[in-house]
Amino acid sequence: MASLSQKLSAEFVGTFAFVFVTAGSICAGQYLRTAGQGDLGILGIAVAQGLAFGIMVTALGHVSGGHLNPAVTIGFWVTKRLGTLQSIGYGIAQLLGAITASYVLAAILPESVWRPAALGTPDLSPDFTRIHGMALETVMTFFLVFVVFATTVDSRGAFNKIAGFAAGLTVTLDVLLGSAFTGAALNPARALGPALVAHHWQNHGVYWVGPLLGGVLGGVIYDRLYLRDQPPA
Repeated sequence: MASLSQKLSAEFVGTFAFVFVTAGSICAGQYLRTAGQGDLGILGIAVAQGLAFGIMVTALGHVSGGHLNPAVTIGFWVTKRLGTLQSIGYGIAQLLGAITASYVLAAILPESVWRPAALGTPDLSPDFTRIHGMALETVMTFFLVFVVFATTVDSRGAFNKIAGFAAGLTVTLDVLLGSAFTGAALNPARALGPALVAHHWQNHGVYWVGPLLGGVLGGVIYDRLYLRDQPPA
């Protein structure tokens, strides 16, 4: 079994990679549009984010469970499948991973590339209210955490076979659905890192309230409906 330090380092590295690719793909799309060289488009960005999440969950799931997202961790905490101190440690590691990734990306890319895209900081579309944004982020994150519980917590699931694949596909689907409206953060760490570097805090609370509520609902609903006969590990 992995030690706590190994678990925390895995959450840091996994979240670093996810945010680095996520913010980087958005900046790349912005650069291509500006340079008149085409565009990654929503599909390209969604696939990049889904692959990054799925690959890192697959690579690190056996160490820490591959949460890479405070919304996933809060789902484990509220269902008593992760202790309070370890949950706090996971959250800190995830936030630090996202912040570090954002600063590294900003150091590598010219400011003229990342500044127009606010380093991929999520924000609401002009006709989308904060209530709508929180609601959509809640539902999309619910899907993600529900799938994580189904494939990693449920002993009848298939962690070793498709957990990372399923989680990555869920992120891809959520980004395809929500990126035009909220940026489809699904993850407070993914929102915080770029916002801190780009100093873009508009509507930032949406990306804490929505995902964390979705994480609680996803964890609790799956736990109550399908895991009654499986006590917390």
